[in-house]
Amino acid sequence: MGKAIIITLFVSALTFNSVCQIRETVPIVVKNNRTYVTIRIGDLLIPDILLDTGFGFDGILLFKESYKDSLDVTKAMEVQMGGAGSGDAAKAIMIDSANLTLGNTEMINHPIIILQRSSDFASNGIIGYSIFGHFITEFDYDHNTMTLYSDKIETDTTWTTIPLYFKENSIPWLDASIVIENEEPISLSMYIDFAAGDEIVLLEKPDMKFTLPKETQDIYIGRGLSGDIYGKSGTISKLIIGPYEMQNINASIASAKIRSKQEDADAILGNKSLSRFNLIFDYENSKLYLKPNTHFREAVN
Repeated sequence: MGKAIIITLFVSALTFNSVCQIRETVPIVVKNNRTYVTIRIGDLLIPDILLDTGFGFDGILLFKESYKDSLDVTKAMEVQMGGAGSGDAAKAIMIDSANLTLGNTEMINHPIIILQRSSDFASNGIIGYSIFGHFITEFDYDHNTMTLYSDKIETDTTWTTIPLYFKENSIPWLDASIVIENEEPISLSMYIDFAAGDEIVLLEKPDMKFTLPKETQDIYIGRGLSGDIYGKSGTISKLIIGPYEMQNINASIASAKIRSKQEDADAILGNKSLSRFNLIFDYENSKLYLKPNTHFREAVN
């Protein structure tokens, strides 16, 4: 293996080719407010791959070291994976080019990264831009399916369009508002973390636009690639996305330096809030389409 290099999850998107199907619907699994798919690499079928909009470049990251026994790693290089958490980057090996398959959709020449020490993450790995960056991606949480489109789509009036924006690393951002108690709504710049099971993560930093809830409790938020993340939790009155208001939201609160790694972020929008909608991600046209699903009423009463 060659000299180790460092890969950070939040880097500019690498460019690879993908073979796109016009449309395909595949099952998803929802556990602990997170969304999982099954990915095949050659003859190796790997379930419980976590969908992660924060994984902003092509490729797949596998958390179990044993997967390298089923793959050709003779030309793999050593890398380090930086991510959320207060510790050091995780050591891994990277296969520079392989084909990944989701359902019948093949993604050509995408890297495979395998942690060198098996982790205690709940999933077997993560994938992000390989899907979101190459397909218009629809999630139907009423039926637990994901549909991939490679061309333009037309939506009817039941969908609400939310503008997305991107910075240097292909991670989707949007503007949404919060109400901590009874003040006027406060508009925040936040990015979407599909791998987070939180409703929202408020980021503590010197220039916060909001005051924290009066009553909070210390919690263990979770584990990132760079270690454990601790913070607080508290209830906020409202989370407002476009015309939709969700009430009595449980907000996680964490240090921006440890949890985010994203400059200028006020908050992180997690999958527990998003999965109350059926969704369409259209990265190319910088749009997110929302439609409340059967889970939405849980957050409006």
